[in-house]
Amino acid sequence: MAQTRDALTILEKVTGNNEAVKTGIAQAKINFEVAQMIYDARTKAGLSQSELAALIGSKQPVIARLEDADYEGHSLTMLQRIAAALEQRLELRFVPKKNRARRRPLPPITSRRKLQQS
Repeated sequence: MAQTRDALTILEKVTGNNEAVKTGIAQAKINFEVAQMIYDARTKAGLSQSELAALIGSKQPVIARLEDADYEGHSLTMLQRIAAALEQRLELRFVPKKNRARRRPLPPITSRRKLQQS
């Protein structure tokens, strides 16, 4: 059997079906992605952490903490302030979980509007 180098495949083999571990990994992935998103946007704008901090009325250590993958305190308000300072729009969306069937499909939008009007 060939060995894999894919980190997610390796983690799945090590953790098995433990839901608590899977949840922790999913949360860590989100924290990493948000931290990376902030870092990428800041560096693309050509700003240092201190410069971005000044634009949002904060201090450099706050930006460093937000760009740390282990930080769990990202707030929507702070992300909106950063987006505004970088002259960008923040998009937030809900995405269905993989491998999870919907219990009951929603009616078409036109049907929902009719239900709301009645």
